[in-house]
Amino acid sequence: MDLIVTPEAGLFGLFLSSFLAATLLPGGSEVVLVALLMAHPEQTPAALLLATLGNTLGGMTTYALGRLLPQHVAPQKSALAQRWGAPVLLLAWAPVVGDALCAAAGWLRLAWLPCLLWMAVGKGARYLFLAWLTL
Repeated sequence: MDLIVTPEAGLFGLFLSSFLAATLLPGGSEVVLVALLMAHPEQTPAALLLATLGNTLGGMTTYALGRLLPQHVAPQKSALAQRWGAPVLLLAWAPVVGDALCAAAGWLRLAWLPCLLWMAVGKGARYLFLAWLTL
């Protein structure tokens, strides 16, 4: 039996995989994006938007979990905050360190809006680069 995936189902799957990949759960959304773009290149703008949105929301979920961590000692705004602050979240897409950066930004109580914006820019740029390589 052949499985036919509609563009809409593919976009939903991309959003979901992008969200989950940016949380502490293992997974990658890059393969889903590339497969969707190869099957439905006309969906590129929607795919880029939904992948970026899902991945950013997943990163902000990790940020929120970081804010929930107890503070037995007031966090020192050490290397992450003093040196780089929210712009370090341009690297939130990176394997292994990306989740840690999101959680640390929440734990350090960095302002959520700059974190959201920097995270979205980094994640969006990564997906745009993948689309450029694919198409």
